[in-house]
Amino acid sequence: MVEKFLKFSAIFLLIMGSFLSFSNPVEASTSEFVTKGNTSGKQVALTFDDGSDGTNITKILQTLSNENIHSTFFLTGSGTKDHPNSIKDIKAAGHELANHSYSHADFTKLSSAEIKSELDRTEAAVKSATGLSTKPLFRAPFGSVNSSVLTAVGNAGYTHTIHWNIDTLDWKGLSETEVYNRVIDNIVPGSIVLMHTGAGASGTPGALPDIIRSLKAKGYQFVTVSEILNMPSASGTIHTVKAGDTLYSLAGKYGVTVNQIVKENNLSNANVIRVGQRLVIPGDTPDPPPVQGDSYTVKAGDTLYSIAKRYNVSLNDLIEANQISNSSYIRIGQNLVIPQDMTSYTVKAGDTLYSIARRNGTTVQRLAEVNNISNTSLIYPGRTLLFP
Repeated sequence: MVEKFLKFSAIFLLIMGSFLSFSNPVEASTSEFVTKGNTSGKQVALTFDDGSDGTNITKILQTLSNENIHSTFFLTGSGTKDHPNSIKDIKAAGHELANHSYSHADFTKLSSAEIKSELDRTEAAVKSATGLSTKPLFRAPFGSVNSSVLTAVGNAGYTHTIHWNIDTLDWKGLSETEVYNRVIDNIVPGSIVLMHTGAGASGTPGALPDIIRSLKAKGYQFVTVSEILNMPSASGTIHTVKAGDTLYSLAGKYGVTVNQIVKENNLSNANVIRVGQRLVIPGDTPDPPPVQGDSYTVKAGDTLYSIAKRYNVSLNDLIEANQISNSSYIRIGQNLVIPQDMTSYTVKAGDTLYSIARRNGTTVQRLAEVNNISNTSLIYPGRTLLFP
């Protein structure tokens, strides 16, 4: 009797073990599908897909350099192999690099293994040419995606699949005027604009200078995809030069040498950098030491409690400084202001940020930064503002 019971128990446990092993699969990481930035500020990301020929890369880079603009280039592995020097030029100019497949195949017609191979081969080719990774940004060839593609792409390490809300259709050979009109007529805050580098997009090099000048006149700021999504850059740490910065102070801040920064950014004079210039900080650089009043970009595994502990501030102060309604929810890539010893002020009817800043001995820019205000012309009575 005991023997039968033991046999039955063994069989039962074996069956239950098999059932449980199939009932709790590991959750796949799905790539987030993005069409535009979630911002009310006048920001726009110009993006360029590079295919097999890259004919117009030099002209595009020259215009972006003339206008002091950085963009995101979605690279194919086949194009990188065909014109590696042009890809190196994109990197040297400080633009963001992302993955656009190896052979420009329709990913909805590929298996998960084939998708991974396309992405991995492109990553290897770009790293070989530039030393930089294409992760975590991907753009699907033809913009063709489905849930299976997003899962496979996410599992390959690409957290965001970048689409667009403005398609110039330049690859059809549209004229400069047609390309220009498709951008200017459809621009909204947070726009991601799709353009191409190949010979087929013959209207893009000529249209680009006018597009940029017109959007600047409308008050638009040009950013990369990572910046418009408030993500860490895929192309290493990016530092925007501020008043008082020197290469020596930046090298000390990020734990690298001056020569490394000079080489990474092709600088001819280590004593001359300009305010607003974007510098690539070479290597896998650590975050600078925590400083109250700085901003912090949320990473995987972070909680508000762990961030508050790291910066030695209270959880309530962190919540109040960032106007967080749900303390259990923060997202990767979110920028948090680390509060200093602050006082608060409740906005009254007739107040403006300028008048409040002037009364409290600070600047509108600092006030907007501390309180996460994207539109400095819009504040409402009853809102609590913090002052460092």
